[in-house]
Amino acid sequence: MNMHNPPHPGEFIKEVYLIPFNVSSRTVAEKLLVSPSTFNRLVNAESNVSPEMALRLSKTLGRTPESWLSMQDAYNLWHARNNVDLRKVKKLNIEAT
Repeated sequence: MNMHNPPHPGEFIKEVYLIPFNVSSRTVAEKLLVSPSTFNRLVNAESNVSPEMALRLSKTLGRTPESWLSMQDAYNLWHARNNVDLRKVKKLNIEAT
């Protein structure tokens, strides 16, 4: 089942961790050992979750690194499906010999 407009991981972090628990971005950035600007770019959906960041998020906030990367992939794929024109892309027909 396809998700409808899945959230960016940064939006998820903001809505699930920062706002409900009144935690500042700076505090989380310190725990992640990244600069506040790096974390703010993630929270503001200006950057993506990398494998390294997924490991850091997993250790600091919980969830598996795979779940953070999966969330990022779902977000990216949904946006690609809505923005990439595939009408001229052709299938490669390969026959087994």
